[in-house]
Amino acid sequence: MNVIRIAALNQPGVEVFSTLTEAQLRNRLEPEKGVFIAESPKVIRVALDAGYEPLALLCEERHIVGDAADIIARVGEIPIYTGTREVLAALTGYTLTRGVLCAMRRPVPKMVADVCEGASRVAVIDGVVDTTNIGAIFRSAAALGIDAVLVTTNSCDPLNRRAVRVSMGSVFLLPWTWIESVEDLKTLGFMTVAMALTENSISLDDERLKVEPRLAIIMGTEGDGLPQDIIASADYVVRIPMAHGVDSLNVAAASAVAFWELRRLV
Repeated sequence: MNVIRIAALNQPGVEVFSTLTEAQLRNRLEPEKGVFIAESPKVIRVALDAGYEPLALLCEERHIVGDAADIIARVGEIPIYTGTREVLAALTGYTLTRGVLCAMRRPVPKMVADVCEGASRVAVIDGVVDTTNIGAIFRSAAALGIDAVLVTTNSCDPLNRRAVRVSMGSVFLLPWTWIESVEDLKTLGFMTVAMALTENSISLDDERLKVEPRLAIIMGTEGDGLPQDIIASADYVVRIPMAHGVDSLNVAAASAVAFWELRRLV
């Protein structure tokens, strides 16, 4: 067990947990060898179970023989930086969830066709930039029968620390990758479903949707929704029926409703 007690906030090796931004973590060393941070023992266990490679741990002293003991037993001789709760909060700028962070190797992005192979229901996240919403969408997708997730390049990174934590590690349970154009999905045999309020949108419970063998459910940005070109080119434009004059839901809440209703039944 390679335990290193933190003697100073600028101690070499801990910058991955403190001074590096999310963008710097993504591009550390080489783009294909980037890093992300998993927070809390539960999330770290999910990542390890999914085969993600740990690089270093940051752990409160009391958790070395407590909540993180089983994790430490699994990660070999990687550095395990430790200190008091106060020292670690000063280092990272926030109080650690359950006292443990793990720096992990970012996987090489997959091809869209590979992620969608064999899938009947995929979620497409377009322009969503809020980390909490990204994490919540992934959690709903994993729980409610979505086979894969595609994320446009103008969206928040699903491996952002907060997005990973909000997803409770669900981002590690589903195949996902970046997508440049939603139109690519039509060449893979998907019918596209744009979630939007328009004059010609159909209800989410429309029977035509349920019998489609392959659906790509496109969720838009929190403020303006989906771009008009995506709406115009979609095979279906779909709305969630609502009561009391409410016109929309938060994108994370809407995704859960849509994923449940459009899940593959046969």
